[in-house]
Order: sequence, then C-alpha cells, then structure tokens
Amino acid sequence: MIEVTVKLNYKGKYYLTNVIVKKDTPEEQILHFAQEQIKKQWIN
Repeated sequence: MIEVTVKLNYKGKYYLTNVIVKKDTPEEQILHFAQEQIKKQWIN
C-alpha cells in the first residue's frame, strides 16, 4: 500500500487529499477515490 496526495478541482476550489491504495492501482481509480472523499466532506 502507498499513500498518494492528490490535488483536485471540485466546485471551483482546489483540494488536497490523501488516498491509500495498492501500488498498481490505475491513476483513474485513484482520482475517483480522491473525488469521492472530497464529496463526502461536502456532505458532512
């Protein structure tokens, strides 16, 4: 497992989030996980 720091634009603002994934996880899936984490923060 590795920790990846991702910077995403969500609703006009940039967010940094960390995602812990397996070493061979595709970039698209890492971005999806990061976006889901940011969405969850907006809901709460």
